[in-house]
This record gives sequence, structure tokens and C-alpha cells, in this order.
Amino acid sequence: QVALVESGGGLVQPGGSLRLSCLASRNIFSFNAMGWYRQVPGKQRELVAQLTSGGSTNYADSVKGRFTISRDHARNTVYLQMNSLKPEDMGVYYCNARNFGSSRSEYWGQGTQVTVSS
Repeated sequence: QVALVESGGGLVQPGGSLRLSCLASRNIFSFNAMGWYRQVPGKQRELVAQLTSGGSTNYADSVKGRFTISRDHARNTVYLQMNSLKPEDMGVYYCNARNFGSSRSEYWGQGTQVTVSS
């Protein structure tokens, strides 16, 4: 069983910054990809940013240039640096880890709330 524990959410004013952290219970390079998803009430969970084991990144168009996903292998942690936050960035942010292909698997954290409001 894999545990993903998010932290770093909270209340921030528009234009502010937050850094989310996702601590994995095992080596993050054991996953093909790790990422961050956002969910708001009444909508499906959507991809915000993804980082593959090979180092490739993928961002939602709405966050390109403002958010950065990164990792610290030694700490088994993936980060999401969020700058220039907007009210539309609000939601519950979930950490995700997955493997593709024949060993397909997927894991989710419990989520952390991000609120952008003045």
C-alpha cells in the first residue's frame, strides 16, 4: 500500500504564493508519474501538473508560467509551487502517483484545500 500525504494548502490573497508538498511512503522513482490534480465542487477532478520519472512535465494551460512541479528524491517528496494565484485556482488539490502499462496502478492523497480570496 502506498501513502501520499499532502501539506501546504491554506488561505492566500490573489497574487500570492503557496507551495504544496506531497510526501510518498516509498521511492518516488518507483512511479511512472506523479502529479497534482484540483477539484472544485460540482466538477471533475482535473490535472494541474504532472512530472514523469524521466523528468517530463505537463501543465494545465491555466497554470502554465505560474505553477511549477518539482521533486526531491531524497525526501520522497513532490512539490507544487504556485505563484500569482487567482481565485479560479481555488479547490482541493490532490497528489497522484501512477504506473502505466502492465503494472498499472494509481494512488491518491487525501487532498489539501487551497483558498484564494481577499
